[in-house]
Amino acid sequence: MNTVPEASIPDIALSRSAVERIASLLSEEADRNLALRIYVTGGGCSGLQYGFAFEGEAAEDDHRVECQGARILVDPMSLQYLAGARIDFEEGLEGARFVIQNPNATTSCGCGKSFSV
Repeated sequence: MNTVPEASIPDIALSRSAVERIASLLSEEADRNLALRIYVTGGGCSGLQYGFAFEGEAAEDDHRVECQGARILVDPMSLQYLAGARIDFEEGLEGARFVIQNPNATTSCGCGKSFSV
């Protein structure tokens, strides 16, 4: 059985299921230069929120990782909020979603999409 290893961006861990899902999403797109950007922005019910977006080009200062077809980008500002976090992908009764376990978050909303530090 071919297993997909976990991956990491400096200070961020990605579970096997997250790596597999990101690789799957990217393989469905026609553009082989796309990567999944993981970022933090202001907003949400707790003050900061996580975001995910496809991008065709990386910025010069982006942190990048590629593992088993999963290409991920994280900007330096977001990395400071995500340091030590683990990103997983779950499918269940509530649907499919990326779940971020963030040790920097002091509070988070019930849906897990926003947090405060």
